[in-house]
Amino acid sequence: MTYTPTAPGRILLYDPTLRDGHHAVRHQLDAAQLRAYAEAADAAGVPVVEVGHGNGLGASSLQIGRARLSDDEMLSTVRDALTHSKMAVFMVPGWGTSDDLRNAVARGADVARIGAHCTEADITERHLGELRDMGVEAQAVLLMSHMASPAQLAEQCALMTGWGAQAVGIMDSAGHYLPADVTERISAIAAAVGDVPVIFHGHNNLGMAVANSVAAVAAGAGVIDGCARGFGAGAGNTQLEVVVAVLERLGYATGIDLKALLHAADVAHEQLMPAPPIIDSVSLVSGLAGVFSGFKKPVLQVAEREQVDPVDLLFALGARGVVAGQEDLIAETALRLKPGAGV
Repeated sequence: MTYTPTAPGRILLYDPTLRDGHHAVRHQLDAAQLRAYAEAADAAGVPVVEVGHGNGLGASSLQIGRARLSDDEMLSTVRDALTHSKMAVFMVPGWGTSDDLRNAVARGADVARIGAHCTEADITERHLGELRDMGVEAQAVLLMSHMASPAQLAEQCALMTGWGAQAVGIMDSAGHYLPADVTERISAIAAAVGDVPVIFHGHNNLGMAVANSVAAVAAGAGVIDGCARGFGAGAGNTQLEVVVAVLERLGYATGIDLKALLHAADVAHEQLMPAPPIIDSVSLVSGLAGVFSGFKKPVLQVAEREQVDPVDLLFALGARGVVAGQEDLIAETALRLKPGAGV
């Protein structure tokens, strides 16, 4: 089935708690934790529950972190826990492969999102075609989207719809946007893709994730991502239960049972996370500098080891335009900041 909103004012909420949340716990959720939250989200009527390593299918590695469970174990656990919600997966070509997608579909994935850097939509073409042939919902999102102009994002999204994406949009991977930035970009994308639903995925580094999500809806987005208690990389994602409550108050229907969703949020708080995400100094600077939120933990580790200020390190990484997958540049950049470097 296709997750196009079916009535005016209806917004689809997409829940990556069990994927993006993995960043906050070094990808170490176990099967009991996955099952507990999936069952609670399903009972609340959350339409789509995404699961996997924080960086998606096939990403478990020494470079960016080994997950406690294999992709197969995560998929099987969540599939068994869902009776109403659809199960989704996320893949970035290069970390994951066509084989990973086929395996995920064979294990019951209903929706598959392909991610690409904001100016590299061309890497999604092959996989979107494969998903179309497999008969599952194919979506595509642009990562680190603050690094491209509204016109560029609109052009890239239009290409992805031409290749078969049934929903397209942007991730504010660094939590860098303000509402006006979101309005400009979502408006441009919506105008470029016609009736294809537009996705917005926010992060909360500047405390703007819910406001940005509301701005996205007002500008034409029909699919909004949110995580229970904001569980996610860095300062966390758009807080799912909050954005549902705000959208309902504004008159948008979500089809989610808010009371049951609050219970799911409590399950996430009590069973998934050591503590709810906060906007600490490093997360705030990550948003200002436009650095991928998932870099928070490795930046802190390298900064302590090399005895450099993590704030300086984040601004230096932002100036270099470093993106996810370039974790090796964190240490290299820290060395450049040490006294006497380059002398």
